[in-house]
Amino acid sequence: MSFFKQREPRRFQHNYIYYDERKEKLRKIEEKAKRELGLLPEKEFNPEDIRGKFVEQTTHLKRFKEGREEGNGHRLSVFGIFMIIIGLLLIWRFLLQ
Repeated sequence: MSFFKQREPRRFQHNYIYYDERKEKLRKIEEKAKRELGLLPEKEFNPEDIRGKFVEQTTHLKRFKEGREEGNGHRLSVFGIFMIIIGLLLIWRFLLQ
């Protein structure tokens, strides 16, 4: 046991039970051949197509995002400002005594 060198944790390795690698490769080859022959459209899944869709559909997240774009994302509440002022007054009082 050493104080300076920590033991590395075991790596996580997940082996799929119902996954056939050969079958998946054949499916990709078939799909590629169909695309080349024009039987399937050229459009493939792109994660960028769905990025931001959840935020656009929820009103509270949409308002938050719009506020951040306008520069209002880091506003302090009135209660927060009040607590900061009280804290500064308490510090000032203890420093003067």
